[in-house]
Amino acid sequence: MIVGVPRETKTAEYRVAITPVGVRELVAHGHTVIVEREAGEGSTIHDDEYEEQGGTIVPHAEDVFGEADLVLKVKEPQPHEVEMLRSGQILFTYLHLAAHPELAAGLRKRGVIGLAYETVQLPDSSLPLLAPMSEIAGRMATQVGAYFLEKAQGGRGILLGGVPGVKPGKVVIIGAGTSGSNAAAIAVGLRANVVVLDRDLAKLRHLDALYRGEIVTLASNRLNLEEAVIDADLVIGSVLVPGASAPKLVTEDMVRAMRRGTVLVDVAIDQGGCFETSRETTHDDPTYVVHDVVHYAVGNIPGAVPHTSTYALTNATLPYVVALADFGLQGALERHPELVPGLNVVGDAVTNRAVAESLDLPFTDPYEALSRIG
Repeated sequence: MIVGVPRETKTAEYRVAITPVGVRELVAHGHTVIVEREAGEGSTIHDDEYEEQGGTIVPHAEDVFGEADLVLKVKEPQPHEVEMLRSGQILFTYLHLAAHPELAAGLRKRGVIGLAYETVQLPDSSLPLLAPMSEIAGRMATQVGAYFLEKAQGGRGILLGGVPGVKPGKVVIIGAGTSGSNAAAIAVGLRANVVVLDRDLAKLRHLDALYRGEIVTLASNRLNLEEAVIDADLVIGSVLVPGASAPKLVTEDMVRAMRRGTVLVDVAIDQGGCFETSRETTHDDPTYVVHDVVHYAVGNIPGAVPHTSTYALTNATLPYVVALADFGLQGALERHPELVPGLNVVGDAVTNRAVAESLDLPFTDPYEALSRIG
């Protein structure tokens, strides 16, 4: 199989979908790997490192999309990239279609087989290809929140850890999943006053036991949420419904009631965001202000640390990439059934139920859709 890796073109996206380790593994299995020139530069991976492991460097994205049977990316394809995709081609990347209906329409029009990292799901409901980026996004959420709390960045002028004689800042984290728990770890390390809300009491018990009372855990309900966020210095939204749009848990009225210079970090923005006042931003222009509250809603938070992110992502995706290349799509699905919910679009059909519901489109069983395209 020919596996192609284009350079990412989303604004300030420096990650790349494969490392030299991944190239070596695929080549050892008898496959051809083509990588667009300088695709890895943003992650400090140079073309000669790919070539040393058997990869072939090609000059343009058109070469990658035109030749590859399987296209590996990090972020959702941009409009000009969608136009380069062809019917039956497998695209393996983060798609987040619930937040990008125009992309879903484009992929269906092109007849692509769209496998989304974020909806590959194991029997225990864990998301193995989302987890590494969620870990990074969660840790960075606290880091960037602390930065934008500085007065010069528009924040309240709060040092999260405080100093002797001055109370620490209050960090409220909505969601105790992978992102939320990693955000909590960094916030505790900074010696902030940390509150975590979730509807899953088992997750809250785990955090309570892990931190031995260093954080406050609260059952997430309307009153607890409202009281917690209004009193916060930093609010991190990290709720996730796999494949579906994120629920808008923090209303505009809540934002209006917050103190001037409070900072909101919306980790869920890839799925539409969990704050009513959220709109996606970029690393080039990461924040905006609504009701005197600073909003950080970058759609690719881990892209700010591309070296770490690229290696973490390839660690997780490589076994599935090798399976797809070795056995084809049908064979990979048989060996790794967790890939089945990863199928978001097959031809013109939407094959993930949560995605279909979010887009208000009919759901088609993935195997039925695959049978239509042979």
